[in-house]
Amino acid sequence: MNTATLPSFSVVIPTHNRLHTLQRAVKSVLQQTYSNVELIVVDDGSTDGTCDWLKTQTAHLQVLTQKNHGVSYARNRGIEQALGDWIAFLDSDDYWHANKLQQQVNALKRSPELRLCHCDEIWIRNGKRVNPKNKHKKIGGDIFEHCLPLCAISPSATIIRSDAFTQHGLFDESLPACEDYDLWLRITACEPVCFVDEMLLTKTGGHDDQLSARYPVMDRFRLQSLAKLLRSNIPTHEQWQMAHATFVSKWHIVHNGAVKHANENLLHKLTSDYADLLDKIPPNSAK
Repeated sequence: MNTATLPSFSVVIPTHNRLHTLQRAVKSVLQQTYSNVELIVVDDGSTDGTCDWLKTQTAHLQVLTQKNHGVSYARNRGIEQALGDWIAFLDSDDYWHANKLQQQVNALKRSPELRLCHCDEIWIRNGKRVNPKNKHKKIGGDIFEHCLPLCAISPSATIIRSDAFTQHGLFDESLPACEDYDLWLRITACEPVCFVDEMLLTKTGGHDDQLSARYPVMDRFRLQSLAKLLRSNIPTHEQWQMAHATFVSKWHIVHNGAVKHANENLLHKLTSDYADLLDKIPPNSAK
């Protein structure tokens, strides 16, 4: 079939000093059975030879280079450069299975109104396969409530129709972590998602450069995302109540940790930044 008749995909890979895994990630995109794909790699200030290697790959992909601004900034620059009908993300330490995009395209043919599709995944931690806990179970449909406790969608598993970013915005560049959690909340509060119940990629973890290793108290960034959502006009009244209950629960977890470790700066921030949300009366903006 002529690729002009197929939906086009722009695959965005942000990377920083991961040449040892980036090559595998790039290969997994180039070996997709689905053909109408452009690949954009955003080098976020690497110093490990990534830039030199990418210069040898320009026949197969586009390269954007920048100073080290973080993963959100890198993904957003890739989105802005993308020409595809759909945007797909792949973290540079993960890799796709050869039929990943094709299986997601097949699923969307059955639900053409949906604009976000994700899939299941294999987890590798420190070189060994592990089984995700029940709280990490992936599902489709109206999953806003499912997305509140933790990040329920992996960026490497997603394809998102380009026009969805016009409505919901890009990744929040002010968040050093949990930027994906933030975006999924904004999207799932407004529309259902498609889920392919197949393991179509492999996620690797356990390495020192992961954001979860750099920022051990991830809930403080989820608090920021929840606060932003609660102060917006996005959630319905029911969604606001669910999000607020999650916010209060996480606030107490982070607060108790700050008390335990005598973190006066964090304690002050928790009180000053979120005083309005510690009252359980919904704001006028909640629908």
